[in-house]
Amino acid sequence: MTTATATPVPTTPPTDRAARTIAPIPLTRLMGVELRKMFDTRAGFWLMASVGIVTVLASAAVILWAPDDAITFETFATAMGMPMSVILPMIGILSITSEYSQRTGLTTYTLVPWRGRVVLSKLLAVLGIGVASMFVALGVGAVGTLVGSAVTGLDPVWNITVEQFGLIVLANLIGMLMGFMLGTVLRSSPAAIVAYFVYALVLPGALGALAAFQQWFEDLQPWVDVNYATIPLFDGNVTGENWLQLAITTTVWLWIPLAFGLRAVLRAEVK
Repeated sequence: MTTATATPVPTTPPTDRAARTIAPIPLTRLMGVELRKMFDTRAGFWLMASVGIVTVLASAAVILWAPDDAITFETFATAMGMPMSVILPMIGILSITSEYSQRTGLTTYTLVPWRGRVVLSKLLAVLGIGVASMFVALGVGAVGTLVGSAVTGLDPVWNITVEQFGLIVLANLIGMLMGFMLGTVLRSSPAAIVAYFVYALVLPGALGALAAFQQWFEDLQPWVDVNYATIPLFDGNVTGENWLQLAITTTVWLWIPLAFGLRAVLRAEVK
């Protein structure tokens, strides 16, 4: 009988290896990716292009149908304000809800597990688009003022100051943030869009009717109606009381719901 002896396997002493560190993706790169996602699809491209299209159409409408004494820079800004107040919040809504409606969130949050940085990059991209859109509208309005003055033979009237333009930009950014907030809270494109139109069209009429028929609510409306509180921004005449009313109404209607929406985005399961 023979016995087999096991040959000892040589072992090497463990070596100390440096701990592997993973550097986070730069925020600027995330912002670039989010901007590309807003423009790459056909629907996203035409939504962004509609910003320039509606400003040109609004300026053309002012030149064609406005009386000669109304061909002023302020008239062009007012004409472009309504369509811009609708399009910009839609951009804010779709920047969030597209991750869920198009099921791209599974990929996005896998490649970038830090959801907070993804949401921050979306927010910065949305605000950047909002500011850029307002400057596009400013340029189109300036060209429209010059063309309208040349057609009517009158001198161009530049009756919007830098301060007034800044207030108008702030008002539109608040609208974009409202859309962004609804996107984070509802995470559904149809639901968020319907909710925004209820907020922007139905709610102001209901609160205005209540203020017209109830004296006690007339004095209370500026403190509870965020749409009413933003009107002085468009008028360019904001007092200290107006700023306080805007701070209180945006806290109730914007910042608190946005905090709950962000918590849901950071914690909810992506399906």
